[in-house]
Amino acid sequence: MPIQKLKKFLDDNGIKYVSIQHSAAYTAQEVAALAHIPGELMAKTVMVKIDGKMAMAVVPASHQIDFDRLREVAGAESAELASEEEFKDYFPACDVGAMPPFGNLYDMPVYCANVLSEDLEIAFSAGSHSELIRLAFADYEQLVQPEIATFSKRVP
Repeated sequence: MPIQKLKKFLDDNGIKYVSIQHSAAYTAQEVAALAHIPGELMAKTVMVKIDGKMAMAVVPASHQIDFDRLREVAGAESAELASEEEFKDYFPACDVGAMPPFGNLYDMPVYCANVLSEDLEIAFSAGSHSELIRLAFADYEQLVQPEIATFSKRVP
C-alpha cells in the first residue's frame, strides 16, 4: 500500500497521525532508533501463516513471536513464519518488510501483541523503509480490530 493510500484511509476515517521521515532502515529496531521512538512503542509487522493462510502478527520491535502461543490464540493447528516469497505479492506497492499493520485492508487477520495495547500510541513502517506513521493505539484498534493477545516475548 503506497503511503498516500494509507494516509487517505486514515484521513477518510478522521484519524490524527504523525508521519515521520527518516533515513533508510531495514529493521524495526533501527527505525525506532532513528525516529527516537522506544522499541516497545515501535510495532513491526511479521507475516505469518496460520493453518496455511496468510496473517499479520504485530509485535513491538523489541519482541519476538512465540509461535506456540500464537497457534493457541488463533485456535489453529499450525502457526509459522511466512517467507518473503510467500507474501511479497500481497503488497506490491510496499517495500518488502515495511508493510503497515493493516491486514484488514488486505482481507487478512491481524494478531496484535497485548503489550502494544498498553501504550497510548503505536508507530509502524508506512510501506517504505524511510517513513513511519505514529497514531493513537485506540484509533489503530478501532480501524483494524485486531485480535489482541499475549503471544510475544522480549528479545534478551
